[in-house]
Amino acid sequence: MLKRFTIRGGLTLTIAGYTLALMAAMAAGMLGLKKSNDALQQMYATDTAALTHLKTSSERMLQVRLALGSYETLFSMGKAGDDLLPKAHGVLKESDAQWADYLKKPRDENESRLADAVTTARTALVQQAITPEFQALEQNDFNTFRTLQGQTANELYARYETAINELEALQVAHQEARYAASQSVFHTLATAAAIIAAIAFVIGLFARAALVSAVVRPIDTVIRHFERIAEGDLTGAIVAKSNNEMGRLLVALQRMQTALVATVSRVRTGSEAIMHGAREIATGNADLSQRTEQQAASLQETASSMEQLTATVKLNAEHAIEASGLARDASDTATRGGEVVGDVVRTMDDIASSSNQIGDIIGVIEGIAFQTNILALNAAVEAARAGEQGRGFAVVAGEVRSLAQRSASAAKEIKSLIAASADKVQTGSALVGRAGKTMDQVVAAVHRVTDIIGKISAASGEQSTGIEQINLAVVQMDSVTQQNAALVEQAAAAAASLQEQAAQLDAAVAAFRVETRGIEHEQGALTARRAHAPLAAEPALAG
Repeated sequence: MLKRFTIRGGLTLTIAGYTLALMAAMAAGMLGLKKSNDALQQMYATDTAALTHLKTSSERMLQVRLALGSYETLFSMGKAGDDLLPKAHGVLKESDAQWADYLKKPRDENESRLADAVTTARTALVQQAITPEFQALEQNDFNTFRTLQGQTANELYARYETAINELEALQVAHQEARYAASQSVFHTLATAAAIIAAIAFVIGLFARAALVSAVVRPIDTVIRHFERIAEGDLTGAIVAKSNNEMGRLLVALQRMQTALVATVSRVRTGSEAIMHGAREIATGNADLSQRTEQQAASLQETASSMEQLTATVKLNAEHAIEASGLARDASDTATRGGEVVGDVVRTMDDIASSSNQIGDIIGVIEGIAFQTNILALNAAVEAARAGEQGRGFAVVAGEVRSLAQRSASAAKEIKSLIAASADKVQTGSALVGRAGKTMDQVVAAVHRVTDIIGKISAASGEQSTGIEQINLAVVQMDSVTQQNAALVEQAAAAAASLQEQAAQLDAAVAAFRVETRGIEHEQGALTARRAHAPLAAEPALAG
């Protein structure tokens, strides 16, 4: 029953019970006060006043007799005053007035009977004794006075005194009866007050037991749960055993703990995932920083080789121009066949040697273009991984790749031209060998050699321009690589800061103790997914 006892109902019942008890006590008190007041009023207005009138009237009657006796004695001694009898008449009138006031009060049958007896005795006393005594004294008839005083007055006063005493006793009995009734009312009200107090005490005990069960114990339970939650323990079971306000409070506390467990679990899972990702980022950045440094060193070596290659190509172009001039001179001096043929043979040997060197250089250019193409491809992959920050680097990588392809194409063309030039040189050598037989064939051969050397010169110029562009692209790649190295260092510092913050967050939520079965399963799945991610990207980094 107490489990369904609500706090509102308990307070209402307790207050209502105590209010009813208070109202009952007040009603009993008011009833007792009214009874006491009525008894006092009756005692004062009726009994006490009547008794006062009776005693006063009786006393005044006695004073009248004493005054008459005193007058007779004083007169015989010659000391009687003229005002003594008038004063006695006044006292008698006062006695009559007091008796008349008494007769005005309400009386019951018994009291009326006694009052009639007193009236009869008093009237007889006044008419048969007191009045004749006044007349005898006024006439100085002391003998008659003594006769009345000794016989008639004493007998009549004894009757009067007996009747008045009975009436006064009745008044005292009335007061005693009212006192007894008042005492009975008092005891009744005291008993009722004790019963009301007992009922209020029982209600208080019941209310205390109900409130202890419905409020104090659940509040103690809530306080223990809050203290445990404040200490970081979220594993305690919260059970609501009642349907009242405290039961709803425990249900709300249970929902709060469940939500807090879910939040802490998500934060803990997220912090561990962040720490794992930060460690992977730091490891990847360190690897990328090392590879970027290696790439920067390779680009510096490539730039140095490209400078040497540029100088060599320029030298080849100058040689081609010089060979073209020599060929024109050979056409003019064909008549000096022997010496010119010898010079031409040596020049053709030099050209053959230069052609071989150009072929070797072209092979080197093709290798560089191939490696540059691979590096540009890797750079595009890394730029794609970098996302928005690597978009500019992807554009540069695309341009470098395009230049590498163009260099490779030009190198192929130059190689084919060098091969053709070598064939022509061999043909020229054969023709020079037969120069002595016919100068016309030598002149024609010289013209053809001049054309070929002009083409070689043009091709060398184009090759020089292409190599300069490649050199510029390599310098740009070196600059971008240096910038990438700086960005990698910044990313490594950010990853380290992220890892430190994740560790602080993990330490903050580590203070809470929660059920970890579901969390461990989720973390295992997350770790497995992250473990496969770097493996998929590793081949691109290795290139």
